[in-house]
Amino acid sequence: MQGMLSPDMLPFAVAGVVFLVILVVFGMVARSMGSGDVSDRLSQFAGRGSVEKEPGTQQAIARIDAVFAKSKSGNNIARDLARADLKWRVSEFIGVKVLAALAGAGIGAIIGRASPQAMLISSLVGAIVLSFAPNIYLAVRAGNRIKAFNNQLGDTITLMSNALRSGYSFLQTLDMVSREAPQPVSTEFSRVVQEVGLGRSTEEALDNLLRRIPSEDLELLITAVNIQHEVGGNLAQILDTIGHTIRERVRIKGEIKTLTAQGRISAYVITGLPIALAIFITVINPEYMSPIFTFGFPPENWCCLPVASLFMIMIGYFAIMKIIDIEV
Repeated sequence: MQGMLSPDMLPFAVAGVVFLVILVVFGMVARSMGSGDVSDRLSQFAGRGSVEKEPGTQQAIARIDAVFAKSKSGNNIARDLARADLKWRVSEFIGVKVLAALAGAGIGAIIGRASPQAMLISSLVGAIVLSFAPNIYLAVRAGNRIKAFNNQLGDTITLMSNALRSGYSFLQTLDMVSREAPQPVSTEFSRVVQEVGLGRSTEEALDNLLRRIPSEDLELLITAVNIQHEVGGNLAQILDTIGHTIRERVRIKGEIKTLTAQGRISAYVITGLPIALAIFITVINPEYMSPIFTFGFPPENWCCLPVASLFMIMIGYFAIMKIIDIEV
């Protein structure tokens, strides 16, 4: 019996195995991400297909990525990766989600080490919760990038208006913005110039820009440019009016965010405090919280349903966020 693991050491052994699996899979994903050639990326962008000299691992990853790209969820992931400016394949992002789920299962096994039933439930909950961590990171990164783009758009429109008055064409103006504007405006307008250089029309390139940056202010700018290309007019004067409107909208949004900061902090505290306290007590004293994970009929060992508690907490969070969400 000395060679067998004790019940107290079983969660740590499971977590160690999961950690080793994560390291191996992460190493394989990192190797596949770092071994891509620039010519392969250009070939994929130009639509020439995969290169024959790729190794077997790269060909398998390319095939898997092609299968994911054909699905609706794969297209949504590719769109979100473009919005967040992450140079990942769809298959690589799904691999990261699998790694996060394995990490969540290992952490849940440690937290619910009071009993086998608690270990199973906490592992499943940890795997499900942490599997959404890459999506949350992607959404936060894309949201911050879109917010930075909107904050810079007013000054960018002023720069475009001045360039048009000085005699630049519209395409030359976009190229100047891609060289002179800060990030992320310069990167996005540089993509527009590259797409036009590869043969797309200006309208199609601007539509792709709006698909990557879903912004009402940018949509207003693109609509004005498309109308001016069709019916004519003084585009510089139109851009001055749009730029003033966008700057005022950004200013008002900043004031509203300042006034509603207390409500957002209250929502974060009310939501996170019960969950963090439950996890903290479970880590320190697993036997104290184990009755919550012990299900039976009649329910003699647990006083409240954890799922119902989490559901009520989430209702409170969304209610507060809805109250402080003011459209401008």
